[in-house]
Amino acid sequence: MSLRETYVKRTEELVQPLLDERNFELWDVEYVKEGQDYFLRIFIDKPGGITIDDCVDISRAMNEILDREDYISDPYTFEVSSPGLGRQIKNDRQMEKSIGEDVEVRTYKAIDKQKQFEGVLVKFDKDTVTIRIDEEERSFSRKDISTIRYALDF
Repeated sequence: MSLRETYVKRTEELVQPLLDERNFELWDVEYVKEGQDYFLRIFIDKPGGITIDDCVDISRAMNEILDREDYISDPYTFEVSSPGLGRQIKNDRQMEKSIGEDVEVRTYKAIDKQKQFEGVLVKFDKDTVTIRIDEEERSFSRKDISTIRYALDF
């Protein structure tokens, strides 16, 4: 397990009890380097959506835990956020919650001269993701997908 994966896993373990107390859902945790800076980000959700006050509450509680546990060696910025309307779908748990939702699938290489497809998420397994575009189902190999996110319809 990489250092990044260790930090993410430990953060998930520490934040989950706080979220359970408040009936919030952990959407994602990421530990990333952007430029010269490291960021530890927690994305949370709840029915009806997360408010700024919810983020502040979790941030304050989690800051105390992060200071006490001190398991991340590099300096970093800690953030708590909603995953947003166009949230990225990164794992099977999120995929399961997203069945029936409008999604945007982006591929690494063009398929039929396009790299972006929008449709309703129908099903998935360990190798493929299937969406319905109009009345036709289209399956994509998971290894060919760069991102899947909720489609924004304005």
